[in-house]
Amino acid sequence: MRAITVAVVSLALIFLGQSMTAAHDLSPVKRILVLGDSLSQGFGLRSTQAYPALLTEKLRAANLSFEITNASQTGGTTDGGLHRLPAHLKRKIDIFVLELGINDAFRGVPIAEIRNNLQAIIDQVKARNPNVRIIIAGMQLPNYASDDYVFAFSQIYADLAAKNSAALIPYLLEGVSGDPLLNQPDRVHPNAAGQKILADNVWRVLEPIARETAAEPAARVQ
Repeated sequence: MRAITVAVVSLALIFLGQSMTAAHDLSPVKRILVLGDSLSQGFGLRSTQAYPALLTEKLRAANLSFEITNASQTGGTTDGGLHRLPAHLKRKIDIFVLELGINDAFRGVPIAEIRNNLQAIIDQVKARNPNVRIIIAGMQLPNYASDDYVFAFSQIYADLAAKNSAALIPYLLEGVSGDPLLNQPDRVHPNAAGQKILADNVWRVLEPIARETAAEPAARVQ
């Protein structure tokens, strides 16, 4: 009888040890938040065709475990993004992709206001996630460098990246803008093929950051 009791206790200790090891190995899911406009939302397409969803596939193929939240909205502006952001800061963010500003420029919003709104967004994300890695998607207006506003707008993104030690995608629409085969009939929004190129443009910057972030120990949940 005593031998049976000892065996049962031993088995219980083994299972307890295995459970504790499994619990120790489990780490909180690392998250990527994309805050953008129709380019990131995938205007006119299925959500699975937008580049954030395509990045999920690339991460999975690279054996990188991340959850992507696409908080993008058609017509999104920097001011609108600033107001939408708090709802997405309730959960920890490991990588933040910021893609906003082109709709402001189309409306002639002053450069200083666009820059200040983008910086305010970055500040809020950093305040809640001190160790977050930030990626800024650069944008350009047509007729690049044709006047002071157009040049100053394109420069916003490089300046913000430098100021905030963020990674920069020089131009999100590189290889897509102006190509009728890669855009929808409005010549503004990428089609499914165009979104694949956007995903490649983002992935070149995101991949090394995702690998570094995945290798970092998970922060203790507060």
